[in-house]
Amino acid sequence: MTLDAINHLSPADFIAQFGEIAEHAPWVAEQAASQRPFADADAMVAAFQSAVLAADETRQLELLRAHPDLAGKAALAGELTDDSRREQAGAGLGSLTPAEYAGFHAMNDRYRARFGIPFILAVKGAGKQQILDSFASRVNGTQREEHLTALAQVLRIIRFRLEARIGESL
Repeated sequence: MTLDAINHLSPADFIAQFGEIAEHAPWVAEQAASQRPFADADAMVAAFQSAVLAADETRQLELLRAHPDLAGKAALAGELTDDSRREQAGAGLGSLTPAEYAGFHAMNDRYRARFGIPFILAVKGAGKQQILDSFASRVNGTQREEHLTALAQVLRIIRFRLEARIGESL
């Protein structure tokens, strides 16, 4: 899809096309759509990221909590969004051994119990060990540090997802 075509989508069509860029948060696409026309792909990415950053803390927490655990129950049940499924599979999380799943579940549970949100990491280009190392280094952070780190990771995920969908055609 060309940038011109994206800029001319109706609001409903824009949300239908890009509503899941931010995990289960079509309001991000709705806010981004209001910033059209986009001059280029970077402007489109910035519009999505700005929508997240401009949201109040309650809405940001809802967005963070909407993310699935890495190699979690949603993955095992086949309930991930297409983007999350591809990203986790690309990081090798779709082919874990039972022991590796148990390790991920333990880390997910520990992290969620401490911070009240899932562990969020833009896994593109990462492997299982890098993800586990990130878990280990972040689980001892402060609530504020992890809120900011999780938001930064969401912004990276948004960029990667948009680039995957539109990057080649722009």
